[in-house]
Amino acid sequence: MTALLEARGVKRVYPVRSGGKRSLLHAVAGVDLAIASGESVGIVGESGCGKSTFARLIARLIDVSAGEILFRGRSITSIPLAAFVSAKERAAIQMVFQDPTESLNPSLTVGDAIADPLRRLLNVSARAEIDARVRKILDDIGLPESLLDRYPHQLSGGQKARVGIGRAIAAEPDLLILDEPTSALDVSVQAVILKLLAELRTRRNMAYVFVSHDLNVVRLVCERVVVMYLGEIVEIAPAARLFDVALHPYTRALIAAIPDSARRGQKTSRLDGSPRSPIDPDPHVCAFYGRCPKGQPICAQSKPALRALPDGRFAACHFVDVQSERRRADGVLG
Repeated sequence: MTALLEARGVKRVYPVRSGGKRSLLHAVAGVDLAIASGESVGIVGESGCGKSTFARLIARLIDVSAGEILFRGRSITSIPLAAFVSAKERAAIQMVFQDPTESLNPSLTVGDAIADPLRRLLNVSARAEIDARVRKILDDIGLPESLLDRYPHQLSGGQKARVGIGRAIAAEPDLLILDEPTSALDVSVQAVILKLLAELRTRRNMAYVFVSHDLNVVRLVCERVVVMYLGEIVEIAPAARLFDVALHPYTRALIAAIPDSARRGQKTSRLDGSPRSPIDPDPHVCAFYGRCPKGQPICAQSKPALRALPDGRFAACHFVDVQSERRRADGVLG
């Protein structure tokens, strides 16, 4: 796979005070991930797993603490944040935020919000060209031209979500990062926005990084799924294969928690215990140890690496067995 974007050992830590001493909170703890042109990748996990922080890192909204991010083979982590706003990659990597109300400037009309990246990132200055491009984007996102002069407070939630998407695609990005883009919307509006995103990706050949806690949404829009736990990737798999047979115990717990799991005949279960602290974690202990139903003494002595499996997936677990999990999913094992 030729990578459009590649993260190599990416970390993000924050200094905190714990027990009266200075410590480090590991929000993203050494992530390796490659994303191909035109690919749609979902990043899932519980709140606090680091998925949104990782999204902001690859969008170059915050700096990495360690590691490297490459875009089309060029390191973008070596570019200071203040200088990145004028780098060519700024237009190529765009983000749609979780809350469309908070992410839109209340003093800009719909037309100005979409025109802003045209001026700032694509250096379009001719008024006629800007107007033509804005109207084309409005058509692409399914909004009438009658909304051009309206302000965010005059729009519905679904309309604001479309404007946020329109503003992002105005820069003609190769990679669109979507951080829970439908979580603030009603279910009926979510479906419409997801359909729009699917159409835009096909039409514009963009790659997506889709961050969500909703696995049903990810299953609809993503070809590959990355599962994160406490800042680490614990499983990577094609979406269809992941939902058919999840390999990592944490992934299975996430899927079992989907509200319709019982209707699909899957046995539901709850994880015992609480997540380990992300503050100064022991580098030798599996992050999932203490909650994992498969936990053994080796898990407290040797952290499992994310390793490639014979079927092309990746999992970070000492006890992953593709064949036995396949039999378990088929009901052969208890």
